[in-house]
Amino acid sequence: MTTLDTEVLIIGGGPVGLTLANLLGVRGTSSIVLEARAELIDYPRGVGLDDESIRSLATAGLWEQIEPFTVPHHVVRFVNGKGQVLAKNDPQTQEFGYVRKHGFIQPLVDQELAAGLDRFVHADLRFGHEVVDLVEETDHVRVIAQTGSGERVELTAAYVVGAEGGRSFTRSWLGEKHGVEFEGKSPSTRWLVVDVDDDPIGTPSVYLGADPRRPYVSIGLPLGIRRWEFMLFDDEPTELVDTAEFRRELLARHVPDPDALVIINQRVFTHHGRIATSFRKGRVLLAGDAAHLMPVWLGQGWNSGIRDATNLAWKLTSVLRGLARDDLLDTYTDERHRHASDMIDVNMAAGAIMKCGPVKGWLRDRAANLLNLRPAMKAYFSELRFKPMPRYATGVVVDQASLEPGRSDVSFKSSGLAPFVDSAGDVSPVGLQFIQPRVNTAAAADVLLDQVTGSWWTIAVWGNDPARLLSEQDLATADRLGIKLVAFFPETQRPWAEKRFAGSPTTIVGDTTGALKDWFDLRSCGFVVLRPDRFVASAALAQQASAALAATLRAASYVTAEGADA
Repeated sequence: MTTLDTEVLIIGGGPVGLTLANLLGVRGTSSIVLEARAELIDYPRGVGLDDESIRSLATAGLWEQIEPFTVPHHVVRFVNGKGQVLAKNDPQTQEFGYVRKHGFIQPLVDQELAAGLDRFVHADLRFGHEVVDLVEETDHVRVIAQTGSGERVELTAAYVVGAEGGRSFTRSWLGEKHGVEFEGKSPSTRWLVVDVDDDPIGTPSVYLGADPRRPYVSIGLPLGIRRWEFMLFDDEPTELVDTAEFRRELLARHVPDPDALVIINQRVFTHHGRIATSFRKGRVLLAGDAAHLMPVWLGQGWNSGIRDATNLAWKLTSVLRGLARDDLLDTYTDERHRHASDMIDVNMAAGAIMKCGPVKGWLRDRAANLLNLRPAMKAYFSELRFKPMPRYATGVVVDQASLEPGRSDVSFKSSGLAPFVDSAGDVSPVGLQFIQPRVNTAAAADVLLDQVTGSWWTIAVWGNDPARLLSEQDLATADRLGIKLVAFFPETQRPWAEKRFAGSPTTIVGDTTGALKDWFDLRSCGFVVLRPDRFVASAALAQQASAALAATLRAASYVTAEGADA
């Protein structure tokens, strides 16, 4: 075996690469992050942070440090050229433990992600290293980088993850060596971004201005920063944005004195809607903008990259620890590609609505007014229900009706479990992210569920001890793989359960809000296996616990004993 410099080498020291390195670090997996620049980018880029990403940042142990650079309930108003609000987006639910939408300052968040690596002796961030070549070997990859001084450096890793952004060298290399294509569209429309200090407006939220005269975006950000984005017309050369007169003309419709603004960043960008045909070939993988590019309208580019890192981190650790076969990594593309593609489509559609001309804009406004008269349609936008939620139909999932590994039907009413299905539970929970309410245990009161379950696999049941539902062999396998056993009870029954199951390896959790009871009550299951990324891998009746666990391990390409497949 070759002595490697690191287990995972990450190309790109942006938010995705740094998050991946932190998620690997908390699970004991070594990494080196190579960043071509001499330092982190110091101007804002991404501005929207959602609850799924926050959950991942909390798993990485960094949310407490990052939260001061965010603003919760970042309300978005979609307005027309007259300032009339056509739709308001302000979701109030907190299924995953956090407010659904936050604004944030990316450079400060990136700094905390980078500082987080200092916690791990086996993680290293190296600036001034531009990767210029990859060489595949049987059991590792050789990475050749060039430093700022021109020195060529060679490093070795078991796996390489390209997370270096839209102009990814790794993706180009995969295209040349493995035929990976970058499909989609890159519309020619350009946008000017202007970030200013000492917010001259002071409103705390977001306005998407679908103005036929010139579409714009106005965003209130934390720490007194205001962002504007203005669409450039085809006959306006990019060089025009550098003139004070043009900038003054754009901003004069938004502030009384454009010349008094303190501009901290200005740049022109083009929206893209593109995705790699595969996120993995052999020992080389893609994540974030290197894998997919999407317009900014719903603030999902940054968050989609964090979803990639969250999905990939536990799978790399599983393979590198010898717990799972290498083909577990194939499920990364299976699971993430479709959702990233769906997010691209939704963002492209939002952009088309923003750029309507006078006639189409008038029709759009009339349609919006009519839809707002219907509470269900109004809630569809205000509660962000149009945003595709990740749901894994293939990959590390087990069909709830048949317990067949590797797939999950959305509906299972035709199964033998139908008598147990309530009207709100006709969609299988398998492949969806599990909820995160606040709970009590003997060791901690009023904590979020992930603080109890941890960052690895969890077996959870309602109203019983999973140790009583599984065989001795199952329990030995769970212990070897580090799977945590958890039992949910109403808080009123927690003291009884702690006495009843004293001596069991199971952690008793008190459901203080009723959210866990409702979750199991509305779904045809009393037993679930939760993946390290908090997605439901399998759900079954209590009596099916052993079969569901076995099917989950097969879906994850895990081995149940030394050298034996699950």
